[in-house]
Amino acid sequence: MKIAILGTGYVGLVSGVCFSDFGHDVVCVDKDPVKIAKLKDGKVPIYEPGLEDVLARNIGAGRLSFTEDLAQAVDGADAVFIAVGTPTRRGDGHADLTYVMAAAQEIAAVAQGYVVIATKSTVPVGTNRQVADVVRKANPTLDFDVASNPEFLREGAAIDDFMRPDRVVVGVENDRAAAVMATIYRPLFLRDFPIVTTDLESAEMIKYAANAFLATKITFMNEIAALCEKTGADVKQVAKGVGYDGRIGNKFLHAGPGYGGSCFPKDTKALARIGQEHASPMRITETVIEVNEKTKARMVDKLRDLANGSFNGKVIAVLGATFKPDTDDMRDAPSLTIVPALVGGGATVNITDPQGEREGRDLLPGVNWCADAYAAADGADMIVLLTEWNAFRALDLSRIAGAMRQPLMADLRNIYSAEVASNAGFTGYTAVGRPGL
Repeated sequence: MKIAILGTGYVGLVSGVCFSDFGHDVVCVDKDPVKIAKLKDGKVPIYEPGLEDVLARNIGAGRLSFTEDLAQAVDGADAVFIAVGTPTRRGDGHADLTYVMAAAQEIAAVAQGYVVIATKSTVPVGTNRQVADVVRKANPTLDFDVASNPEFLREGAAIDDFMRPDRVVVGVENDRAAAVMATIYRPLFLRDFPIVTTDLESAEMIKYAANAFLATKITFMNEIAALCEKTGADVKQVAKGVGYDGRIGNKFLHAGPGYGGSCFPKDTKALARIGQEHASPMRITETVIEVNEKTKARMVDKLRDLANGSFNGKVIAVLGATFKPDTDDMRDAPSLTIVPALVGGGATVNITDPQGEREGRDLLPGVNWCADAYAAADGADMIVLLTEWNAFRALDLSRIAGAMRQPLMADLRNIYSAEVASNAGFTGYTAVGRPGL
């Protein structure tokens, strides 16, 4: 198959690279000439483990290419995937479909012959029918179908998620479009990965429902953690006991400083807005959004309590800036709420992150970026574990405590324990939903 991908952001680039690894001829299109030049040289503009190697392999095999020329990419394509951004629209929380509709118009202007226009971007229910209307209006004679093909990629594990998915969801209107999409995903079908074929609206809803449910699991456990702190229970033990229930599962039950990233904040807001527009309020999702913001604020209060009521004049070492490990994504990361509160409270903040500095320098002004945890903790009054990178899971805590002015630890990812911290020389320790010092 020949495939064109519009957009070389996270979803578009990973999808294009993986489709080419299936053996398809893939052309990725972007309007940014600098990004296209880098990709042609085999340089990946985002951090995603394994992506650069797969990209280089398929460029070398001649199956993957990059261009600014949309007409060239679409010419002869069996399918064109829209993988542009759908950020939260200012003012109403809805997904901004400006880029999606612009892409649809541009495809219509250059497409010839039968083509399936598939939406990879996360879009509200009804969007693919709007895409079809836009294309028909722009090019009434074009022979085409639309398809909804939402992505379910975890940042930090995207290649594996694409190659070994829990399921592939494809929304179509007819057998012809279904056949094209089935051919594209045939390598996964042959290995017995589930291909769920639905109508357009159901495919669109599956994406939002899945992300909102996962965000709910995280937020529910964060509320349980707050209650554990009041009652003396240990949230890690609670999560373990709950997670063994096969009806619930143990994933997304880890208490922490709140969810962030490119998907959950945006998609929960969009689902809430869709519910409002259809007079069917998403009360649970709305509450999840509210509780998640309060969870981040509660972390600031927790740090202030450990700092004896004030950040002023304190040196605080923050370990982790990205919203999760194995990514450089800072979007809606808890650090964007917590670190400014520390700086605003008069603290000197030393911060380190294996991949977050490039984005973080602009997003977190007024902090000192350090090479590693030991440099950040030198002379500090408190150390805050904010992202659970592997580099922070096996620290020499005795070395860190000995180098600090005041050995206080706020473990917001529950990596260690009060006993471990105490044995290492820390005089104060707080976690999320667990006993402290």
